[in-house]
Amino acid sequence: MAATPVWSVDPRTGKQREQVAVEATCGEVDEAVRAAHAARGALADRTARAAFLRAAAELLDGAAAHVIEAADAETALGPGRLTGELARTTGQLRAFADAVDEGSYLDIRIDRPDAGAVPPRPELRRYKVPLGVVAVYAASNFPLAFSVPGGDTASALAAGCPVVVKAHPDHPATSELCASLLRRAAVAAGLPAEVVAVVHGFDAGLELIRHPLVSAAGFTGSIRGGRALFDAAAARPVPIPFHGELGSLNPVVVTPAAAAERAEEIAAGLAGSVTLGVGQFCVKPGLVLVPEGADGDRLTGALTKALGETEPGVLLDHRMRENFISGVRERAALPGVTAPVTPGSGGEHTVGAGYLTVSAGSLLEGGAYEVLLEECFGPVTVVVRYADQSEAGSVLGRLPGNLSATLQLSAAEADGGPGPAAELVARVTALAGRILVNGWPTGVAVAPAQHHGGPYPAATSHSTSVGGTAIERWLRPVVYQSVPDPLLPAELREANPLGLPRRVTPTAP
Repeated sequence: MAATPVWSVDPRTGKQREQVAVEATCGEVDEAVRAAHAARGALADRTARAAFLRAAAELLDGAAAHVIEAADAETALGPGRLTGELARTTGQLRAFADAVDEGSYLDIRIDRPDAGAVPPRPELRRYKVPLGVVAVYAASNFPLAFSVPGGDTASALAAGCPVVVKAHPDHPATSELCASLLRRAAVAAGLPAEVVAVVHGFDAGLELIRHPLVSAAGFTGSIRGGRALFDAAAARPVPIPFHGELGSLNPVVVTPAAAAERAEEIAAGLAGSVTLGVGQFCVKPGLVLVPEGADGDRLTGALTKALGETEPGVLLDHRMRENFISGVRERAALPGVTAPVTPGSGGEHTVGAGYLTVSAGSLLEGGAYEVLLEECFGPVTVVVRYADQSEAGSVLGRLPGNLSATLQLSAAEADGGPGPAAELVARVTALAGRILVNGWPTGVAVAPAQHHGGPYPAATSHSTSVGGTAIERWLRPVVYQSVPDPLLPAELREANPLGLPRRVTPTAP
């Protein structure tokens, strides 16, 4: 059987640019995974790992012009957006290098023996070890920060896990370029190039999740694709952790007081968040609760003006464009749903931004209206007009899990302490992994305290794919009980030769 070519496609025209690779066969996936598995021992050197991550950041920054040009040609995201994304990507790599050096991610805990405890306590020494080869499924909408050199890859390598990336078909040339830079960085740090590999093709992705030497997986993408891989990971003879980010509505609640205080300001912020990156951010606000009445009308009027003045944009590929147009059409056809600014086709290769509006009462009927509670990828949001707090609460009670939930409050509500606003914060905490007040969810800061995840279907686990604790996904704890010091890993020896942070419970006096 002839090899299936992998083409780089220009989303601005829909035309093929160049053949980048061929889809990996079952044998080629097996070869990549086995080579990565064989490289595990080399990654055990923490100093080399940190040097590798920093070298990767340096090489990516050094090739910035080439990387950004390649990514823009395949995604149409634009040099400005991609310049920021590259900085985010290299910043992640350096942050995880610092985490490796610092060592607290190992979570070292030592309990001294205590014969007087009931029951008697033996000596216990605990830390975390890498899982093994990690499969990373690259995202379409972030060709750098959530793809080959992105957060899943960086955190897995920092944990000491080799990575095999299933490249996204929307940016294969960018994937190959970034992979070559990562492999060069590995060699420069004295590690095998095989600690990072890339495979292409749908079938290759299935072979990867089923491979017996793959120990965990990270995914960013659709609910349908992520759930299929999640089920495959669970159905293996030896199931593995699958950390997937699947889909999210990212609801926004505008209180009556907030609408009265700053309707136009909220509308401007909402329009900017909905259209950022042509609506292709995983934390785009997709459902907005706006109060009925004159203040809510002012807000929707300002939103109509802002979205009506937004220029059409290019989505990541023509399949997504067709899905967006058909998804909007299906939603707009529902009784009682109107489109003050009709989102949809903006031209042969572009889409126009807009929004749909529906009453909370109609939405709560369920049935065909359930589609309004599903993510529609692209520059569109659904504005739900509610009559009172009870009706808004009923809508929130229908929502699935989300990456984020945003509250737009008045100044008095934000500073008021216990009361309705605090109750609203508690209500949305059950729905999402990140709660915002008087901000917008697009833009996920890479920071130690960040959490990018949420209840299903936002994510398939309770972990984060952004921030310092993302490394925890690729580690498992091991306890050594009454093991003689010379036999312990260096990280746990009494003299602490590596100078690592540790928590020690002393023997009771």
